[in-house]
Amino acid sequence: MKSFRGGVHLYEGKELSENRAIQPIKAGKEVIFPLAQHIGAPAKPVVAVGDRVLRGQPIAEPASFVSAGICSSVSGTVKAIEERPLLRGVGDVIVIENDNQYETVAGVGDKRDLSTVTAEDIRRIVAEAGIVGMGGAGFPSAVKLAPKNPEDIRYLIINAAECEPYLTCDYRLMVERPEKLIGGIHVMLKLFPHAKGIIAVEDNKPEAIAVLKRLTAEDDRIEVRALKTKYPQGGERLILHVITGADINSRKLPADVGCVVQNVSTSVAVYEAVCENTPLMSRIVTMSGEGMAQPGNFEVPLGTKFADLLEAAGGLKDEPEKLVAGGPMTGTSFVDMRVPVTKTSGGFLAFLHDDVSARPITACIRCGRCLSVCPENLVPQILAVSAGYEQFDKFEDLNGMECVECGCCSYVCPAHRPLTQSIKRAKTAVQAARRAQKK
Repeated sequence: MKSFRGGVHLYEGKELSENRAIQPIKAGKEVIFPLAQHIGAPAKPVVAVGDRVLRGQPIAEPASFVSAGICSSVSGTVKAIEERPLLRGVGDVIVIENDNQYETVAGVGDKRDLSTVTAEDIRRIVAEAGIVGMGGAGFPSAVKLAPKNPEDIRYLIINAAECEPYLTCDYRLMVERPEKLIGGIHVMLKLFPHAKGIIAVEDNKPEAIAVLKRLTAEDDRIEVRALKTKYPQGGERLILHVITGADINSRKLPADVGCVVQNVSTSVAVYEAVCENTPLMSRIVTMSGEGMAQPGNFEVPLGTKFADLLEAAGGLKDEPEKLVAGGPMTGTSFVDMRVPVTKTSGGFLAFLHDDVSARPITACIRCGRCLSVCPENLVPQILAVSAGYEQFDKFEDLNGMECVECGCCSYVCPAHRPLTQSIKRAKTAVQAARRAQKK
């Protein structure tokens, strides 16, 4: 199988939850919807404090072309529109007091005949449903599905690698709801007349591969490809390179080389929006880690507090040393359980031991391991030094902005240096300087 340069082989931890079927849970009494759950401009509220809203009702609209709206996952009353703590700092949110009636907007769930839907209809429906890339990046899907020249798109790649350890939410969708995944691909292929759909799955998921191959055996427009299991196989640039041989950088989009890349959960959400008239109101979240009492996969209403999710999922074993939202390599460590599940929240992990923080940081020994595993062919050690001295011009000259923040360099560093974190801070500083220059 084709692969990419660099990368690492990790302890997967998927056995904790991969055989646990998806379980639906209900939201708590207070549901919180951040206005910035995506790349681009935060959404604008279209409700006011005191308004009663229904499940499926739009409560915020896109603020610009690169933005995404939000639909309520519960029925209830708008309690506040204010700043609240989030996973990364603070941000504006809409707070709804859940009445536990789950009264839904009329028409939600009604079937729609795909043959009667036009390309313009699909893009409009996806935008109105508030769908974004649910693999972590959160790029608004309606924008991604509207490239300048749709007829030039040759591949619609479904990123089903799910290479982060512990996470199995996409795997369970492939096993339990494969028809919706394939249906979503057919919806998106209507936008790209010359494209072929490729479902790219790491070979550590043989059951999913078998199910998808069986369902697409006679489908001329969809192919299932097994990929070598190696982190970060699921990176957009890397999976695009493995499938097509093309290379892009931070200044290019997949559409520039004739590709559109979507996540498994996103494809399912597209199917539900277009064919079942159901906006994005929930997502599958993997609850796992050695500190989780009952690891599993749960369908969670968006806006549910992590505290309410944890209670519904069975709680913790003991007092964990670290909680992580997302995967262990690219996720966010947090302590405030009042923060909400968002469109990009794929995991909630609990670890009894914080091995990373416990390791002492020592001097770099110039071993070159960080260079050997970097999938972007960068030199993380030198980038981290430039970042530490705030030599941002040098950082840019060394192509530091091409770092995909996968964490491979920090993982293999024998000196336990926080290379990825240093590079990430430098990238943030450079991006802030660029925005200031534009103003």
